[in-house]
Amino acid sequence: MNTPHFSTAQSGDHAVLLLHGLSSSPLELRFLARYLAEEGFTTHTPELSGYSAGTGHARMEQWISAAVAQFDALAAQHRHVSVCGLSMGATLAAAVAQQRPSARALLLLSITLSYDGWAIPWYRFLLDYVYYTPLRSRYRYREHEPYGLRNEALRSKIARAMQKNEISEVGPASIAMPALHEASRLAGAVRKELKNIGTDCLIIHAIDDETSSPHNARFVESNVGAAFLRTIWLDDSYHMITSDNEREAVARECVLFLRESAATSAANNNPTPVVSRALARRLRQLATVAGKA
Repeated sequence: MNTPHFSTAQSGDHAVLLLHGLSSSPLELRFLARYLAEEGFTTHTPELSGYSAGTGHARMEQWISAAVAQFDALAAQHRHVSVCGLSMGATLAAAVAQQRPSARALLLLSITLSYDGWAIPWYRFLLDYVYYTPLRSRYRYREHEPYGLRNEALRSKIARAMQKNEISEVGPASIAMPALHEASRLAGAVRKELKNIGTDCLIIHAIDDETSSPHNARFVESNVGAAFLRTIWLDDSYHMITSDNEREAVARECVLFLRESAATSAANNNPTPVVSRALARRLRQLATVAGKA
């Protein structure tokens, strides 16, 4: 399968590595990548061998190594490099931040440490056992309604693509058992090391996420070691928040957080003026609240 990756060349000094979901493609992050680019960030949304759709299967350690290599390539050219992931891509992004504490910010969108949302079939827990049977080479978990989307018009479009067994902008039609097994291993490893992540962290999650329940975001919020942490809850989206009804709000919050993180870093080394009007408004609001306290 030949799915495009998205990269943008900007003159700015802040690059963002964007990691898509399990066995999917950069299409999931196309809107966010373009939004960030318009705001002056360099973005790179790669395919990862053994992780992305159509690239075969590999162990989760190889997923991490491939993502870290992408991070290092960006770090060689940019002053700041942040990592953003969607779904299992957010879990992978956290693993990158564990290995690269120099990451400027970590953006976790619909992070998936457990497939425990309301639309997950009751037999999902049995798949961990199926992996150790001959079925593991034949079984594929097929995606189904609502495909991570509250937006009904977009959901209908995606349903047609899924019926043709195609990759779509919200993911693949099905996921192979080996990929699901390695995803479970990745999630377990990240859970154990969250306390060691000190990178500025933004969590955005839908309260009605049908794939990964809010428990996933709350677990990260309670256990991550970041001193600068923000959690944003969405009430008009399902799992695929970079494509659903609130995708623009998601993109705006990502931009704001990245700028705040970079501004804080600059202030610690060499105080500089506020770098955006949005950040200026936020700081004025905080000053007003502090003055009334």
